[in-house]
Amino acid sequence: MKLTKLTVEDASTVAVAALGLDTDAIDLSSPEGLATSLRRAASFMCPTSPGRLVDAVLGALKPLHGDELKRDDLVDLLDHLVASGDLLELRQESGRWTRLLYLGPPSYIERVPGIYLLMGVRPFGAPLIGDELAEAIEYEGHTRTLTADSDGELRSRGLHRVSMDSWVSSPSPERAAEFIGRHRARLDVAAEGGQLDGLLLLDPSSEVRYYRGRWRPPCPTDTGDFVARRPQAYGADLWCLVRFRAGESQRLIDFPVNDPVVPGRDEAWRYQAAVDSLRGAAQQFRLRRGFGSSACLTIDFFSPLPAFAERYVQLVGLALRKTPGTLFSFRLPAEAVGDVRAFLADMLWMTETEDSSGD
Repeated sequence: MKLTKLTVEDASTVAVAALGLDTDAIDLSSPEGLATSLRRAASFMCPTSPGRLVDAVLGALKPLHGDELKRDDLVDLLDHLVASGDLLELRQESGRWTRLLYLGPPSYIERVPGIYLLMGVRPFGAPLIGDELAEAIEYEGHTRTLTADSDGELRSRGLHRVSMDSWVSSPSPERAAEFIGRHRARLDVAAEGGQLDGLLLLDPSSEVRYYRGRWRPPCPTDTGDFVARRPQAYGADLWCLVRFRAGESQRLIDFPVNDPVVPGRDEAWRYQAAVDSLRGAAQQFRLRRGFGSSACLTIDFFSPLPAFAERYVQLVGLALRKTPGTLFSFRLPAEAVGDVRAFLADMLWMTETEDSSGD
């Protein structure tokens, strides 16, 4: 048997084809290629921890795209896959809390008549749709959509219909002060924090438009309640709320507080949004209008969204490639902007920054 040496470009093309993607339109290191790689790896590895899944994909792709791949980008992309229902995240307690990922069931939701958002992963690398209909799937960022005459074609292939209400499943709206008050009341009666090594705090006084720059170690002057992440011996870091006094941890509660099946980061991100709103520096989203008579706008986000909010935006918007200076963006039809604007203000106390420079 003759062996042929492949260039990096050729090997990437072979990998994209093996993932069932269009080699002329999608690159292996693109968000579409990375999201599909994460889904495929999950199909063999789940149940597994988020860290193990990210490391597996990173190890497989780094020889081809080592300079382009960043672990943080894969972690962010994995969070989007969980938020969109491709993967499910549950916490288990066996002497310690661990986060485990499971395969989301093959399913779909009708965004608008005839256009369906696909979700879920089949085990052992099996395609979600394995026949000629797969060629009609459109990949955009971490999302997959399909245009079809009716959902009968999806149901006949074993996909389960999910209603809009059950998919979004939003918590009740409330004032930021009330939301914070409920968590602080829990913290008032929580166990002592003790020595917490390796802790990272989300600095409430930092710039809301640079999410990664908001994280820092504790300092001797810290006093108050902080969203934090603390490492554990095995598994991903835990999300928590820590009370400090003069740099010393006093009390601690782990997220999630309200719903045990919600990822801890979702409650932590919503809590921080409430804190930012109360201090007069609410988290922001930006609307960018296209040139000419475009009927769509681009909405940019600078802070991560809890899964319920991201699912809501996905219902009406189309995920876009990452824009410099933002975490992620969606294309919205003009008629949906008002509802999205109101939802973000009511549920996450966010404010809008308009930008008419186009995209």
